[in-house]
Amino acid sequence: MNQYLKQFLHRGLLFGGFGPIVVGIVYGILEKTLPDFSLTGIQVLLAIVSTYVLAFVQAGASIFNQIEHWSIAKSLFFHFGSLYLAYVSCYVLNTWIPFQMNVVLIFTAIFVVLYAVIWGTVYGIIRLTSRKLNQKLAQQ
Repeated sequence: MNQYLKQFLHRGLLFGGFGPIVVGIVYGILEKTLPDFSLTGIQVLLAIVSTYVLAFVQAGASIFNQIEHWSIAKSLFFHFGSLYLAYVSCYVLNTWIPFQMNVVLIFTAIFVVLYAVIWGTVYGIIRLTSRKLNQKLAQQ
């Protein structure tokens, strides 16, 4: 089995369980704050399974940024694509957003902006850190 696929699966298995924990916390808060909050068994099952898959993909997709022979554009494309598909599927399946074109487009726009901000921040921090390390090495 490919080493990157093994790493994807390993990371997904390690962190996938956090998705259902988060959905449990959110549903617990909703129950305490909304007077008539209730869920069916199917809604709970779907939320548990889909958030597990979402967390699994989220954790596993980090491997795309570590495949050295891939260009940055290719790794970002696969990372973004896998996360976007997992998130939009999870949100639509759980009816957290309705399956309407305008709502999915708004979700997509927000997702793209947040993805760009997060990765821009990470990129900036890595550049700054590597510049500082290079300066320290040059002084020695």
